[in-house]
Amino acid sequence: MSADLLSHIRIVLSHTTHPGNIGAAARAMKTMGITSLYLVKPKKPVDAEAVAMASGASDLLEGAHYCDSLAEALQGTVYALAVSARRRELAYASADARSATRLLLEAAQEGEVAIVFGTEMSGLTNEEILQCRAAAHITADPGYSSLNLAAAVQVMAYEARVAALGGALPAAAGNPLARHEDIENFYTHLEQSLLASGFLDPANPRRLLPRLRRLFGRTGLEQEEVNILRGVLKSFDKNT
Repeated sequence: MSADLLSHIRIVLSHTTHPGNIGAAARAMKTMGITSLYLVKPKKPVDAEAVAMASGASDLLEGAHYCDSLAEALQGTVYALAVSARRRELAYASADARSATRLLLEAAQEGEVAIVFGTEMSGLTNEEILQCRAAAHITADPGYSSLNLAAAVQVMAYEARVAALGGALPAAAGNPLARHEDIENFYTHLEQSLLASGFLDPANPRRLLPRLRRLFGRTGLEQEEVNILRGVLKSFDKNT
């Protein structure tokens, strides 16, 4: 394969607490040939400490994209991988870093993809994970499995580089994957239809919508499939 695929990868850091961690993450990215950095509402702006920790990768900090939400950071992507050390009841089954990044690079043949990291103390929220297509964990010693943010970025960036430069990946499917925003629009439409039909009780929603997100998230929705599902919902809407 080619290192060109690395240019299709975004590293997304959500609600980062310490500027130094952003700088160290930028350094970890650049050593592996990944240069696209997205920051979702960092608690503190990039500062001199971040530049110092970047150690020659300050150009990534200067070119970083600042976003108000994870949805904004994932706009235009066809695949997003959530990195989390904790098991979540309603999250996707978590794959090891090597397997997960290989699947990410397969999708990168079709368009932009993202690797998403949460805040240092608690990681990604369940809602953020369910906006992604899959979840990954770094197989660390169970006796002490805590990696700092930059270390986690370094491991995932390394695995992405190995996948990009290693053996041939399966050819991209003939049908394009759906973009993040089109899937989110489908979920919004689905919720509206379920409310209109009475199937979803807003006073007692339970966990219906997160479970449906997990269900459809496992399928790797293609653009044509999303179009079909939206068409089905529209036909139902006419009869409600």
